[in-house]
Amino acid sequence: MSIAVVWLKRDLRLSDHAPLLEAAKTGLPILLVYCFEDMLLDDAHYSERHWRFVSQSLRDMANKLPAGALYVAKGDALAVFQALSLKYGISQVFSHQEIGLDNTFARDKAFATWCKSNQIIWHETPLGAVQRGLTHRTHWDENWQRVMRAPCLNLDLNKVNWFKNNEFECQLPHFETRFQNIQGQFQNGGESEAFNVLNDFFTARGKEYAFTLSSPSLSQIHCSRLSPYLAWGNISLRQVYQTVLSHWQVPGWRRSLVAFTSRLHWHCHFIQKFESECEMEFRHVNKGYDDLPRVTGELAEQRLHAWKTGQTGIPMVDACMRCLIETGYINFRMRAMLVSFLCHHLELDWRAGVAHLASLFLDFEPGIHYSQFQMQAGVTGINTIRIYSPVKQGEEKDEKGVFVRKWVPELCEVPAPLIHSPWQLSQMEQMMYGFTLGEDYPEPIVDVKQSYKDAQALLWLWRKKPKVVIESKRLLYRHVRPN
Repeated sequence: MSIAVVWLKRDLRLSDHAPLLEAAKTGLPILLVYCFEDMLLDDAHYSERHWRFVSQSLRDMANKLPAGALYVAKGDALAVFQALSLKYGISQVFSHQEIGLDNTFARDKAFATWCKSNQIIWHETPLGAVQRGLTHRTHWDENWQRVMRAPCLNLDLNKVNWFKNNEFECQLPHFETRFQNIQGQFQNGGESEAFNVLNDFFTARGKEYAFTLSSPSLSQIHCSRLSPYLAWGNISLRQVYQTVLSHWQVPGWRRSLVAFTSRLHWHCHFIQKFESECEMEFRHVNKGYDDLPRVTGELAEQRLHAWKTGQTGIPMVDACMRCLIETGYINFRMRAMLVSFLCHHLELDWRAGVAHLASLFLDFEPGIHYSQFQMQAGVTGINTIRIYSPVKQGEEKDEKGVFVRKWVPELCEVPAPLIHSPWQLSQMEQMMYGFTLGEDYPEPIVDVKQSYKDAQALLWLWRKKPKVVIESKRLLYRHVRPN
């Protein structure tokens, strides 16, 4: 017997799935395979919240498939495929191209070698509009439009020649049990849930999107909340984009749909950056910043610990970090502020915090994460220098202090706008509002006004350095669309 395998990675869905469609065309019995890989389970970028989401996604798929058509394993992916091939005879493997971390890239190279030595054909399909090996952006937008407007690649699941094996049925419940006990208020995974959230957004929530997306509280409701489903492939970007187009003429929605559409464009844009320059996982994308002075040693460790645990003494920073720890989600502006505070106010190397935030983001997508992180850290040399003042962000985006009070209850009695700078309160005022600075809530670990000035002076000075300027020209050619 010979079978075709669809290797599931970050594409945990059954609709608009090119590898599945192509595998079905072979007429061979099809087995879907997902592997909880040890190297990823042990990777600092991931935490159990991610694997819980994945196990829920697999359950949703299993419920729509014949028993035994989905095989879920744990271990080394190559070893899993070797065992399956010896037992059942794999003829062809179908998968999406993974734009992942260095470890998955190395694994894919080893897998390609294994396929070749075992006479197994491996078909890889592009991920969305991302182009592998691209060296410039000429015609990139045309390709994006072509891919997103093409018909979705669906098939009738009842007509697929599924490979069915009863021994595979007992695998998934083990992982569901293992990852169900984590604490937190996380979104549930799965293709069905992705479409529930999509429909809910377009029914009502999304109408106020453009007017609320910068608010840490209101964005929880009015943003699409589709990012984890896109990151883990419960829904394709094309499915989302075509849903936007179908609502384009709905009265009262245009401004929000325009704003939402621009974010969908950015999705592939940032992943493409990472695909074209994946070394950014380890080094500054602009090498001119390699010698940028950063705090090290014990002081760096103290600052990093305070940032990671939401104990910096800066309410807006702590509220965002605590919200992330509990829910796995915060809006874009607050993510940018967290990175900005780490790199500019605390003067820490961006690499000190990049894996930590990845492990908290339920929607961790390597390409977007690294491209955005370096941009907010101010080490690209081509983007506008943005240094966020957490006090100003609090006063503007959480004007009444609702968000801070929810996540920093130590300050719940402090009125706005004082809640965003509690270090300005006298001892008498602290007594009135029921807290003592340094006991109930930390003293600020930096003077945010001074750290803002210092960071601004350093970054503008550094940007003029010859090596930064030379590297900037290279990056503009490679990553920016020509006029």
